[in-house]
Amino acid sequence: MLRALRRRWDSYKYRFVPWVALNLRRKRRTLRYVPENSQDKIITDEDVFATLLKVFKALFINDLSRQTRILALLPEIKCKYLELLTVELERSKVNSCNPQSQRVFSPEEVLFNTLGFSITRDQSSLVSAGTGVFVTKGFVPKGTVVSMYPGTVYRKYEPIFFQSLGNPFIFRCIDGVLIDGNDKGLSRAVYRSCSRRDQLGPFQMSDVSWLTATLQNPLAVGQYINNCSHGKAANVCYQEFDVPGSFPVELKQYLPNIVYSHDIQSQLRCVVLVTLRDIKQGEELFSNYFTVIN
Repeated sequence: MLRALRRRWDSYKYRFVPWVALNLRRKRRTLRYVPENSQDKIITDEDVFATLLKVFKALFINDLSRQTRILALLPEIKCKYLELLTVELERSKVNSCNPQSQRVFSPEEVLFNTLGFSITRDQSSLVSAGTGVFVTKGFVPKGTVVSMYPGTVYRKYEPIFFQSLGNPFIFRCIDGVLIDGNDKGLSRAVYRSCSRRDQLGPFQMSDVSWLTATLQNPLAVGQYINNCSHGKAANVCYQEFDVPGSFPVELKQYLPNIVYSHDIQSQLRCVVLVTLRDIKQGEELFSNYFTVIN
């Protein structure tokens, strides 16, 4: 019996496991099919990389006073960020009553100032859907990274059975990699433990703030984006992204993902959500849970 269950688990084709299959037959028209071996890319990896760098650098500069230990260990990047801060201060003088001091923005404000929009979690517009994600300010053009799916990253052979029990937040990548985006219970404890394990002195290799109500990375709310319906079409799409080895170490503190096994010598898997159309202020984000890999 256990072998039969294992075979079914390994052959599972759907984005979220395993509870989503219960509704599959009733929602055929909300399926999004992906051809076998497809990269499932809406925008290029270079565009994803550039967007994350832009947002994370802005967050780092906004919080520069808290980065003193990192800057002390990396003098070669200290000058770069101080120059960027100087440019930012010069640009903000026009709108500032006190040009001598740096104003510290909230992460949501940093996101708006950088990409032209902000998002937040709130009660979904769908009945009985719980929490949803909304564009609270600005405008999001088609083909924009609008959110990230946080969580612990598991390879195919790694243990996730107990974390998966009653857990609707396990995302399945095309290659079978799983991301546990649950911010409660055992999943929460595992993520925190892995994050502490990988920390190198002042260098945090991942963001743990998505487990709390106070986000350090305002994009890390993708696990709360609800599934589309007949009345609410999908306006965002999941896209997998492997973080390159060249990703700046000082900015890894904003990555809301961590690998379960420390000895895995491979790129960190992230999942971003990319807009399928222009999205206006006040709109709720809807994805497609039922992506099927043929």
